Amino acid sequence: MEASHMGFLLFSSMLFAFVSSSSPNFPIIPFDEGYQPLFGDSNLVIHRDGKSVHLSLDERTGSGFVSHDLYLHGYFSASIKLPADYTAGVVVAFYMSNGDMFQNNHDEIDFEFLGNIRGKNWRIQTNVYGNGSTNIGREERYGLWFDPADDFHQYSIVWTDSQIIFYVDNVPIREVKRTESMGGDFPSKPMTLYATIWDASDWATNGGKYRVNYKYAPYVAKFSDLVLHGCAVDPIEQVAKCENDQSSEAIPSGVTAAQRIKMENFRKKHMTYSYCYDRLRYKVAPSECVINSQEADRLRKFDPVTFGSGRHHGKRHRHTRGSQTEAASSF
Repeated sequence: MEASHMGFLLFSSMLFAFVSSSSPNFPIIPFDEGYQPLFGDSNLVIHRDGKSVHLSLDERTGSGFVSHDLYLHGYFSASIKLPADYTAGVVVAFYMSNGDMFQNNHDEIDFEFLGNIRGKNWRIQTNVYGNGSTNIGREERYGLWFDPADDFHQYSIVWTDSQIIFYVDNVPIREVKRTESMGGDFPSKPMTLYATIWDASDWATNGGKYRVNYKYAPYVAKFSDLVLHGCAVDPIEQVAKCENDQSSEAIPSGVTAAQRIKMENFRKKHMTYSYCYDRLRYKVAPSECVINSQEADRLRKFDPVTFGSGRHHGKRHRHTRGSQTEAASSF
């Protein structure tokens, strides 16, 4: 156990030490080496020498897969091509969770892709929970500068003991820094990685106004270039196993000055919702929020009710899922 602890400390220190503006060059692993089917039976199909996976949603079921191991911190990534055409009500998720082990105090880090009606683009939602803090939603939503159904694009999560960074095609789009005031709300327990496609008609598109239409099924989400690069944890003894060379390689743990400019530009142009500016939910922004006046002004113009005075009590965000909560979304 002492060696495992030392390995974990080495891994953690290297997470902090390495900051790079280039794309991390971590090994892509075959599906069978890192993952197993979660649900969906024949709606999960492995392609291309075991390195590409298709998840389908039809009238019968959705589908999903899950990592073999639990991880405490690391770099997790996949290239994803989303379904095209009418996708209202469909949600594709790439996320980390330990809800199966900690049902009342689970942690979670989410990438969620929210489908839309024909002619409207997919939207991305990110979210973070720690210690079962589902009463404080930390959602953000964005448009994209490309159509994610046209081709594969890379979506990545960096998780350390002090911050979480979400990337799209190696551009950081969100940074969550751990603060003392967050306490246990920051994810701190080992998690497994999940990928799923499912029917979220009740909330996903314009608050449930537009639902999944199965005449367009099957809806197929394609995953490739799977990267699991983190500190694996023994599920029984809860001991980190970080002695091997692969786990000890440094991963990006910060945002460089050049990346920060790209992140700020992305958020100014493409962010359509952030809990930090939602005056209907929070009269005072949660303590970890860093308010950017330009972001605030843009969101206020985009939706003056939600991001303005907060005096109008219209639709509030709904939480609908146990291990992975969502917010009702508009276009």
